Amino acid sequence: MGMSVFLKLIDFILFFFFLVIAVAAPLIDAQTCLPLTFFPDFLINLKQWYGHHYGDYLIIEKPHFFVGLVWLELLFQWPLSLLNLYAFLASKSWFNTTCLIYGSSALTSMVAILAELLGSGKASDDLLMMYSPFLGLGVLCILRGLIQNSSKTSGSRSKSSRIPALARKKKA
Repeated sequence: MGMSVFLKLIDFILFFFFLVIAVAAPLIDAQTCLPLTFFPDFLINLKQWYGHHYGDYLIIEKPHFFVGLVWLELLFQWPLSLLNLYAFLASKSWFNTTCLIYGSSALTSMVAILAELLGSGKASDDLLMMYSPFLGLGVLCILRGLIQNSSKTSGSRSKSSRIPALARKKKA
C-alpha cells in the first residue's frame, strides 16, 4: 500500500510538470529559436521580463548549445510530454516507458545547462532555483519508469517463464 501512495504522489508531480511543459514549450521556450513574429506581444514581453528579472543570460544571449537544447525540447521532449499527459489520463501501459525516455533526455539537457550556469559564475541563486526543478523532473521520470516497469515485469511473468531454461529442457 505504501508504494501505491508513493507512485500516486510521483504521478501527480509528473502530471503537473508535463502540463507546464505542454504549455510553456511552444509558447515561451520556442521564442528562443523561432521568429518572434509567430508570438503575441504579451508572450514576448513575459519572456523578456523573466530573462531580465532572473538574469537568465541563456534566454537573453541565446548561446548555440542552448538553442540546440531548445530544439531538442520542442521536437522530442515536448511531444513526449503530450504523450505522457495522454498516457496518464487514459491509464496507458506505456506511460512508464515514455517517462523513462523523457527523463533520460531531460536529465541530459539539464546537466548541460546547469554545468554552464554553475561553471560560468554568472548565475544567481534565483536562476539556479528556476532550472533545478527540471533536473529533479528528469530524475523523477527515470525513477517512475524504472520502478513501475520493475514491479510489472516481475509480477506478470508466467509460471513457465520462472523455470530456468535448462530445467525446462530436462523435463521435455
